[in-house]
Amino acid sequence: MPRIYLSPSTQEYNLYVNGGNEEYYMNLIADAMEPWLDSCGIRYTRNTPDMTAASSIAQSRKETYDFYLALHSNAAPEGRYGTYRGTDVYYSPQSRNGKRAANIIAANLKRIYPLPDLVRALSTTTLAEVTQTIPPAVLIEFAYHDNPDDATWIKENISKIARNVVFSLTEYFGIPFVEPIPVRKGIVTTCSGPLHIREKPSTSSKILAWAPKGSPLTVYGRWEDWYVVHYGSVVGYASANYITLT
Repeated sequence: MPRIYLSPSTQEYNLYVNGGNEEYYMNLIADAMEPWLDSCGIRYTRNTPDMTAASSIAQSRKETYDFYLALHSNAAPEGRYGTYRGTDVYYSPQSRNGKRAANIIAANLKRIYPLPDLVRALSTTTLAEVTQTIPPAVLIEFAYHDNPDDATWIKENISKIARNVVFSLTEYFGIPFVEPIPVRKGIVTTCSGPLHIREKPSTSSKILAWAPKGSPLTVYGRWEDWYVVHYGSVVGYASANYITLT
């Protein structure tokens, strides 16, 4: 299953025109993303507010990730405060998959941002969170926090934004988008042999682990006849027919 590094902004000094700051609202979006990440089987490591972009990059380079995602809001240049609107999704021009992810994310954000013609995927050579990371990376500037309408849109659409971004991640990784359910404990109830935990919801998909009959596991979501489960250190899909929820 894919693993991402999630980096909401740590810039508490970027103030919203109608109260609050960039760090606070980007962390709210990251908080709201977590149930969907869990239900879709996307594992994640997340930075903390006391970190910086540089320390987030450094932490991400210590382990292996499939994707790096930075969450930010934007501000107009000095002298133009409050006059800009729009969503910019940045990627490195050296990263083919970064560009592919940025285009997917921008296309889906057009569906929820009130001015879809102002949503763009852009290449950059100056933003460290897309140029100095190891895996493909995208930095999203969701809207302009110095613009009252944009700042209000972020504040009033935290959950919708979070869902939209996770939907884009599932499209990028080629896995089903699974709505969260209340997290449940389960027990493997096969007739005899172990339960196969797979990379995707298909009997032809790679087996990630075998869970013996009677093994406990955690269920985060359901896709047709498959559960998204956490067993030991493994997250994957397992047949719902052989799991009894407790």
